[in-house]
Amino acid sequence: MPDEHYFTPDPSAHERPRHFTVVLRGQEFTLATEAGVFSRERVDRGSRLLIAHMIVSPADQVLDLGCGYGIVGLVAARLAPQGRVTMVDINARAVRLAQVNLRANGIRNAEVLLGDGFDPVAGRRFDAIAINPPVRAGFALIHRLIEEAQEHLRAGGRFYLVGRTRQGVKRLAEKMRLVFGDVEEIAKGGGYRVYLALRP
Repeated sequence: MPDEHYFTPDPSAHERPRHFTVVLRGQEFTLATEAGVFSRERVDRGSRLLIAHMIVSPADQVLDLGCGYGIVGLVAARLAPQGRVTMVDINARAVRLAQVNLRANGIRNAEVLLGDGFDPVAGRRFDAIAINPPVRAGFALIHRLIEEAQEHLRAGGRFYLVGRTRQGVKRLAEKMRLVFGDVEEIAKGGGYRVYLALRP
C-alpha cells in the first residue's frame, strides 16, 4: 500500500534480506534486516546518537520501545549482562528480525515481544526506556507513548527519546517536560537530538 511504513503491523513489502556488521560502544554486532523495517540499509544516525549517549548499568532492566530489528536493545543487553532487556514492536517482521539478531549475536538476556506500545509489558517497570519514535505514525501516538512511559519506569528511571530536529523533536521534548516535570537535551548531531527525562 502506498502509505505503508515501518509502524505497519504486517508490512507487505517484499522481504529482500540484507546483512551487515556494525561496531557500537566498542562491540561488534551482525545484523539481519529486510524491507518493511526502519533503516534497513544501516543503523540510522538517530539510533547511533541514542546508543552513544544512553546510560545502561550492568544490572538494569531496559525496555527498547519500537525496537525495529533490535540494535538499541542488542547494545543495551551487552551493557547490562546481569540485567535484562525487553524489546517491543508492533511490526511482526521487525520482531522476527530482532529475534534472529539476538540469536546471531549470542545474546540471552533479552526477549522480543509483539504488540502495540506498552501493551506487551503491562504492569512492568524498568530502569530505562529508550525510543526512536515513529514520527510518520503521528504525534498523537508518540504523545501517548510519552505519557505511558512514566507509568513503566521505576523511581529515578530514565526515559530516552531521539528524533530529528526538522521533524519536530523539540515539540516532543516539551511533551516530555509536561509529563515528567523536566527534560534535558543530552546530545545533538547530524540533525538529531537526544532527550532524557527522569521519573521522580
